Amino acid sequence: MYYFDTDRMMSEGLKVSFDHKIEILKEQLECAVAIVIGAGSGLSTSAGYTYAGQRFHQYFDDFYKTYGISDMYSGGFYPFDHLELFWGFWCRQIWVNRYAPIPSNLYQKLYAIVKEKEYFVLTTNVDHCFQRSGFEKQRLYYTQGDYGLFQSSHPQNASLHKTYDNYESIRQMIEAQGFTIGPKGELLSPTNKEVSMYIPTELIPVCEDDGQWMTTNLRIDNSFVEDEGWHQASNRYHAFLTKHEGAHILYLELGVGMNTPVIIKYPFWQYTKENPHAFYACLNKGEAYCPQEIANRSICIDGDIGAVLQNLTT
Repeated sequence: MYYFDTDRMMSEGLKVSFDHKIEILKEQLECAVAIVIGAGSGLSTSAGYTYAGQRFHQYFDDFYKTYGISDMYSGGFYPFDHLELFWGFWCRQIWVNRYAPIPSNLYQKLYAIVKEKEYFVLTTNVDHCFQRSGFEKQRLYYTQGDYGLFQSSHPQNASLHKTYDNYESIRQMIEAQGFTIGPKGELLSPTNKEVSMYIPTELIPVCEDDGQWMTTNLRIDNSFVEDEGWHQASNRYHAFLTKHEGAHILYLELGVGMNTPVIIKYPFWQYTKENPHAFYACLNKGEAYCPQEIANRSICIDGDIGAVLQNLTT
């Protein structure tokens, strides 16, 4: 029996205050047998991974002035004419969002909240922040890829289910453009010269298994490679759900929008509906809602995820 009678409050149309919602979520985090975290881009945005504005111009102002690219996301789809230019853009995108220091300690705060619980993370984010912040690798399922991996642009035979670590290759590209890497991995622009938008031709990555050009391991079309690690993570996730089927499980959705709702949002709603002991929590700035069918076992907090997590730990 939940301490807060959310069923009565919803049926009577009572407004639940922010502080009251925090208390409800605290109770659920404490009482749940297991927690499934579903994380979307809003979580990383709250952590400081903004793809436009000052942070974009700090690293990509030359691409803005030359090609009119106004943010990192749309720049990832720009039809560059040369691979030297394609990788000139992408090596910066990968470095600042995968290898440079995480802009804040938000992910560490989240880890501190759940680390003593039975938890599993399902995420569409590709920045690897969970593992870099202490979350156990065996409890993570990155469905949409990883900035830290290459794949063949035309996977076949040996490369069909294989990905490749890209750290050294991306670092060489970055340094060849004229940047330097700081002691903590920060990307530093030279003070006495402009950086190049291109990389040298000899640094264009080629797949060792099939001779094709490499590309990013991101799910943008049907050529996305689901490697052995991807399938193992998928199996662990579904085994976790099966293990806790019918138990008091908290589905904690963080920053998930409507770009890919079939991966996290819709399944979480369905799992909550099917399990009378489950509880659904949605934290999302501007997009916090749930179906009426599960409203009596849900809490939706419209606000900055960082502020919410801060309140949960005080």
